[in-house]
Amino acid sequence: MSSTIPTLHLLCGKIASGKSTLTAELGRTAGTVVIAEDDWLNGLYSEEMSSMSDYMRCMSKFRKVMAPHVVSLLNEGISVVLDFQANTIASRDWMRSILERTKAAHKLHVLDVADEVCIARLHARNAQGDHPFAATEEQFRKISEHFVAPSPEEGFNIVLHHVDTKL
Repeated sequence: MSSTIPTLHLLCGKIASGKSTLTAELGRTAGTVVIAEDDWLNGLYSEEMSSMSDYMRCMSKFRKVMAPHVVSLLNEGISVVLDFQANTIASRDWMRSILERTKAAHKLHVLDVADEVCIARLHARNAQGDHPFAATEEQFRKISEHFVAPSPEEGFNIVLHHVDTKL
């Protein structure tokens, strides 16, 4: 086992802000495992999710099972990149509950990307057809209404990724 302290990487950013791209980059670090919520939810519950309430129900079930697994990985010295949305206080509270059961370090990666850039990326991603979920622009706007940027009072080690992309 390495003497390096494992790190839990968390991602906060709107749909198509680049969370999965950053996840892939972070996941290339030795001793690091990536857990991508969208892939798991698609594989386990794709036929059960047709509404936002379906997503919330399935996400809740999945997170109850995944939390102890993530704790085990971190406690064994393995860093974890959670490609989950940390876009709400409730999501970050769940992630905090994982950290509290470990001695792992953490980084909350916040992707600061303009809505227009996210929407352009969303259209491109949907056209490629390689993402498990093809959100519409309307869904992007509806889901983004729930986005709450993390505050320093939450106590996370924030790493800001500012994307200044002009369309």
